[in-house]
Amino acid sequence: MSSGMNATYHIPVLLQSSIDGLNIRPDGTYVDLTFGGGGHSRAILEKLDNGRLIVFDQDEDAWENRIDDSRVEFVRHNFRYIYQFLKYLEAIPVDGILADLGVSSHHFDAADRGFSFRFDAELDMRMNKNQAYTAADILNTYSEKQLITVFKLYGEISSSRRLVSEIMNYRNVKPLKTTWELKELASKLAPRKDAARFYGQVFQALRIEVNGEMDALKEMLESSYSVLKPGGRLVVISYHSLEDRMVKNFMRTGDVEKSQPETDLFGHANTPFKVVTRKVIVPEEEEVNLNPRARSAKLRIAERVENA
Repeated sequence: MSSGMNATYHIPVLLQSSIDGLNIRPDGTYVDLTFGGGGHSRAILEKLDNGRLIVFDQDEDAWENRIDDSRVEFVRHNFRYIYQFLKYLEAIPVDGILADLGVSSHHFDAADRGFSFRFDAELDMRMNKNQAYTAADILNTYSEKQLITVFKLYGEISSSRRLVSEIMNYRNVKPLKTTWELKELASKLAPRKDAARFYGQVFQALRIEVNGEMDALKEMLESSYSVLKPGGRLVVISYHSLEDRMVKNFMRTGDVEKSQPETDLFGHANTPFKVVTRKVIVPEEEEVNLNPRARSAKLRIAERVENA
């Protein structure tokens, strides 16, 4: 067990802004839904006296970074089950929830996990290694239509149809197995100037599908109202437009699909949250220079209202 965070595991993004956003009370109960290297959790603990911190992470590598502190409880499951586990731990209601939706730097740097196009490895991409299906399974078994949807929706790739055509042609001869086989197929469509960004979009789309990230985010957001105290804070850092749109909609309306709240007869909005960040918070240039993976981060903060 590590006593200090492994700096190469994950540099916490927008650390000060997210901790400030939680508005921490020394005796409060807080939840870090994406423990990773423990950077955000350690910063929360610094502000707690006799408070309580519950952390979630389904990845066994994150468990290696766990913090030896009586105030911390570690839940080794997907954060989509936040309500069930907080109820089991008799922790409802909580004062604040933090979710950093980014993939730990560690995952991109661990060649054997198959998250990165920089290494030749098996197409895995599972956050939870006990899960049955991998990225290779998706590429080799999904229909053409399903694959086009994955790349268009989660990668925002305009040439999704052509990419999937390359994949279908390849797998008709032999199964796709490695990251570099996929990268080679994608290279036929990658723009010469910004190939790395294109590969990143392809791999991101697959990772989101493998891990059911959008469904998990929707379930977590919908559960947050039930577990937060009135006045409790929800703090979310997202990294691509689909995630950010869901978070923004939910904080504004209580529904990930709706951008405008419902109003009563008098035109008053009926919303479960009050948006604290009128303008989204993004990293300063200095932080991006230190940690390039922070570049696309967007932080939003909302507060649960008394009675919605």
